[in-house]
Amino acid sequence: MSIRSLRTLLMTTLLISGLLAHGQSKFDKWQELKDFHAVMSATFHPSEEGNLEPIKTRISEMVTKAAALAQSNIPAEFNKKVVKDAAIKLAADSRKLQELISNKGTDEAIKKSLINLHETFHFIVEKCDDK
Repeated sequence: MSIRSLRTLLMTTLLISGLLAHGQSKFDKWQELKDFHAVMSATFHPSEEGNLEPIKTRISEMVTKAAALAQSNIPAEFNKKVVKDAAIKLAADSRKLQELISNKGTDEAIKKSLINLHETFHFIVEKCDDK
């Protein structure tokens, strides 16, 4: 397992542990965030091992979930400009990744774009914790 994979696994474990310890998670409070996370998780983690097939076959679903997230009613406790702006960025960047995949972009370019999306997603999650 690569260092990046271990780091991502650790970050995800800490994130989930923190959410569980905090009672109702932000994923329970914000369905669209939970829905996007399901697709991100199922596509990003295989890409860490070099498997880009999941993102190539599920990019339309990711674009749909990202758009729904950006257009959703953000729960009051998370409704901050920085969260809203990041959700809009996530939707726009998901569409760019879809275009890259449609235009037969290189695997390296696809992976880089997916990593950036993953980082934006984690930024949203982190900002939902900021008081």
